[in-house]
Amino acid sequence: QVQLVESGGGLVQPGGSLRLSCAASGSIFNIYAMGWYRQAPGKQRELVAGITSGGSTNYADSVKGRFTISRDNAKNTVYLQMNGLKVEDTAVYYCHGTTGLEYYWGQGTQVTVSS
Repeated sequence: QVQLVESGGGLVQPGGSLRLSCAASGSIFNIYAMGWYRQAPGKQRELVAGITSGGSTNYADSVKGRFTISRDNAKNTVYLQMNGLKVEDTAVYYCHGTTGLEYYWGQGTQVTVSS
């Protein structure tokens, strides 16, 4: 019913920037919140940033002031602008959306921060 496709990952140096995109398609009308999770090898998947249909946002403490989540409703796309990237930001980043009862996941995009 809902498909989420991430893009924008890659290799950057510490202090660099990337913008991740998540394009949603299908029956998306009941999704009230979307966001980004990340998972590094040997680590649990964690919420990075989220945004609700009302525009409320939340961020992990580790990324506050560096990352910004936004959405373009006309394009059915959610973005994650990542500035001041650190080595510890290296992970696979997953887009997600929820109706409150269902969760939808993208397949992930790799972000590697290395000098």
